[in-house]
Amino acid sequence: MRRADRLFQVIQHLRRGRVITAETLGQRLGVSERTIYRCIRDLLASGVPIEGEAGVGYSLRKGYDLPPLMFSEDELEALIFGARIVQSWSDSEMARSADDALGKIAAVIPPHLRRLLEDASLWAPASKQQRTLSFDLSQLRRAVRSRHKVRFAYHDEKGAQTHRIVRPLALWFYGSTWLAGAWCELRDDFRFFRLDRMSDVAFMPETFAHEPGRTAEELLRRVLGRD
Repeated sequence: MRRADRLFQVIQHLRRGRVITAETLGQRLGVSERTIYRCIRDLLASGVPIEGEAGVGYSLRKGYDLPPLMFSEDELEALIFGARIVQSWSDSEMARSADDALGKIAAVIPPHLRRLLEDASLWAPASKQQRTLSFDLSQLRRAVRSRHKVRFAYHDEKGAQTHRIVRPLALWFYGSTWLAGAWCELRDDFRFFRLDRMSDVAFMPETFAHEPGRTAEELLRRVLGRD
């Protein structure tokens, strides 16, 4: 690991707000305590406001503003691959946002990592298995954020149709299929709906409150089987 990368990693651990010893830092970074002490000394000399002492632990003074975030090669690869998945499998609005994010990353990463932006070893092409939607996914994303109810007709796997009014809480993506996790007013319970089986979708002006027992967090706990 380059010295600059190691110093940045030390700061990343210190910025979590807890006092951490040189021994623990060394274990997490795979280096000796002596190396950590040198890193602390160098950071202090550079003006980074670290508080604490050897044998007790170190922390970063509250309110310290870090310089712009930089990424390791693995982190950058994960971000680029994730953006490519979004570009291929989400709506056009989110795809443009992913493209803009990659542009911002390209503007700040060091030259030796820019090759990753052109690396084709990890890709997420669109597929013929992609489900066609009868509405704009970006509108449903906004309804989740703004807590607006949604009305639609729904066809189940047997072709039976029902009409629903739901509180959209979450969007989940499984391979080629998008699901909406929602509180269904017809069933008075959580339900998942495949977006490609929704039709006549109307985004209602009526909003809903954040109610205990009817939240995205509670939906996730229910799915995971947690109390």
